Amino acid sequence: MREPTVVLEPKQIKVVVIDDSAFMRKAISMMIESDPNIKVVGTATNGEDGIEVVRKLQPDLVTMDVEMPRMDGLTALRHIMTSNPVPVMMVSSITTEGAEATLEALELGAVDFIPKQMSYVSLDIVKIRDDLVAKIRNIVSRKHVLMARIKQQVRFSQITRQPQSKPVTDYTRTGSLLQKKNHRIELVAIGSSTGGPPALNSVISQLPQNLPVGIVIAQHMPPMFTKPLAERLNSISRLSVREAENGEPIEPGTVLISPGGKHLLVRRPGGRLRVTVSTEPSDTLYKPCVDVMFNSVAETCGKTTLAVVLTGMGSNGVKGAQSIKAKGGALIAQDEATCVVYGMPRAVIEAKLADQIAPIDNIASEIASYF
Repeated sequence: MREPTVVLEPKQIKVVVIDDSAFMRKAISMMIESDPNIKVVGTATNGEDGIEVVRKLQPDLVTMDVEMPRMDGLTALRHIMTSNPVPVMMVSSITTEGAEATLEALELGAVDFIPKQMSYVSLDIVKIRDDLVAKIRNIVSRKHVLMARIKQQVRFSQITRQPQSKPVTDYTRTGSLLQKKNHRIELVAIGSSTGGPPALNSVISQLPQNLPVGIVIAQHMPPMFTKPLAERLNSISRLSVREAENGEPIEPGTVLISPGGKHLLVRRPGGRLRVTVSTEPSDTLYKPCVDVMFNSVAETCGKTTLAVVLTGMGSNGVKGAQSIKAKGGALIAQDEATCVVYGMPRAVIEAKLADQIAPIDNIASEIASYF
């Protein structure tokens, strides 16, 4: 007699929601629990109570408001990351102050953020809900890797994710240094999404001041967030970093970040590289879109392009990477071990488009090795 088949249920993901707004606690909980395998096991109305709830319930992930009474989200985040590390997604208002606080939270160890404009009357609520659920599932699947890295940084007083002097893992390097030096590069194009701001911190802060080319970046972020991101990167970099303006030239040693809610394209009017900032195409899932930027770079710079794909969910960037590689350009991908979400790099690696696969702390040196 054949033994009956036993179907094991997926382990339920436990989430704690910390927010002083009853509406936000309810809205986030409803979205999260739209997935039967995710359960909100506890809530708190301020950071002080939140720390205790997290300690008692040991959740797989926490969502936490930035601004709360008694103890704000940043203070609570510091406590959680030092005493009981767990993946934390911040809930942030779409304001300059909210953006700055969120970027600080990401540097302190938060894995991502949720924009506070979500509402069940929003036309985009299905997309917001599905995106949130997908992020939770992806982040929790990598919880042990992410928290081990945080614990290591805490141990060495590096909670701000400063670059490490040694690589955290072995990595694949294909092609000799001589081959790289003989591959003329005139532009570096970087695409990133979930986990991108801290990854960009690591890369941009380590690049040399005399980098002979400009850099363009498409980071998935809403409006109001990309300018503070550029300002923070500028404060730690030897390069000049700013939010891109339509029509400005791409200069050596300059980093231009696509404004949130818009695309960045590269053109060559009159023989000089310039950026075009546009809302078109309007039908993309993301604005800025890495594919849109990469495709424009492939068309304009061809084989003199060096593309870099950093941490992010999904496969945005793989089509643009195919265009760059078809023109003879080069591509570096972040390795799995150091990604917050191993989606975008995985897509280009599995498509065999990556010339180098490196941990985040080595990507700046990989870029520099071409010059």
